Amino acid sequence: MSRYVEKVLLPGETVVMETKVHWLIYLPALFFSLFIIAGLAILVIEPAEKIFVYGPIGLGLLLGVPNFLRGWFTRWTTEIAVTDKRVIYKRGFIRRVTIEMNMDKVESIDVNQSILGRMFDYGDVLVRGTGHGLEPLRMIQAPLAFRSAVIAR
Repeated sequence: MSRYVEKVLLPGETVVMETKVHWLIYLPALFFSLFIIAGLAILVIEPAEKIFVYGPIGLGLLLGVPNFLRGWFTRWTTEIAVTDKRVIYKRGFIRRVTIEMNMDKVESIDVNQSILGRMFDYGDVLVRGTGHGLEPLRMIQAPLAFRSAVIAR
């Protein structure tokens, strides 16, 4: 169970489902790692042409590492859970944003999945409640299972 969710559980409240941001948040970093692989391949094929190696490797490191760290930090600091009484969403580390909605206030749940999202089982979810809704939960794992867990309560 995630740290924040564990701290805010009410007496007698149980977690029905936990999810997080999908691993495809690392896709930009994986794309830039292709530059590193291309540079290493050039090094293997033509060791004398080092000038062509440093460019792709440097570009891959310069753009890939920050993208990887941003994705990791987002995934690490975002917690999404459905309990038998409410929906809990937390993101952020120093500047924390938390949103909780009681189950009796949930009116509907919108799930938006692209073709890639359907293939890899991720999507955006919007929980609509009486008065207002949660902010869109972007790129979460198993959005249909999340919707089912909320609706089943």
